Amino acid sequence: MAHWLSSVLDWSEVWALLIPLGVWMLRRRQPATVKPVIVYLWLALLINLVIDIIMAINIAKGSSELSNNPYYNLHSLARFACFSIYFIQLPQPSFTALKKYIAVFSILFVVGNFLLVDNFFDHDHFSGNLFVTEAYLLLIYCMQYYLGELKRDDDNLFNGPDFWIVTGLGIYVVVNFFVFLFYLPMLRINLPLATNIWNVHNIAFIILCIFIAKALYGPFRNQYTG
Repeated sequence: MAHWLSSVLDWSEVWALLIPLGVWMLRRRQPATVKPVIVYLWLALLINLVIDIIMAINIAKGSSELSNNPYYNLHSLARFACFSIYFIQLPQPSFTALKKYIAVFSILFVVGNFLLVDNFFDHDHFSGNLFVTEAYLLLIYCMQYYLGELKRDDDNLFNGPDFWIVTGLGIYVVVNFFVFLFYLPMLRINLPLATNIWNVHNIAFIILCIFIAKALYGPFRNQYTG
């Protein structure tokens, strides 16, 4: 039973994405603002499928000859890029400059991190610096969204897809900031515990996908369709 549950969680980075994508297939007409999120879902599905196929091959061979860590780094970059575009184009007049500064800082950080500190193609682990910084910056995006909504004092906040997307993302980054922070040190000290910690990430990822599915299902407050 425990092994079965572990396998389900291991593959959750693939099957969980099918939840919002399935809703999107049924409700293709969406507000234009959610297009970057749709792009992210497809990119994440492709990248995570490669990650889990590599994992399955290594398990079948009983070795770690192939590394999926570069794809984890790629997923982090894709997630941050798509959600940055999403936040920047939201029709909120507040914090527009801050959102652009965050995007510029992230580009400088990624270049500096992989030139001076981390190896993007490291066989042993993904970039902890990248994941922690991504979670922190996405949390800032989420917080400025809520502050912007408080300024708008909109009674229909819960009717818009943006609220559910940001809330799901906020849960994901709050939980995983600490997972990303401690995962690599724990990987070196206690591998079984590190595996259990990553299951926390997988559960948070499932929650993110469910919230995005709720956002895509509607109803919609802003009919910026496309």
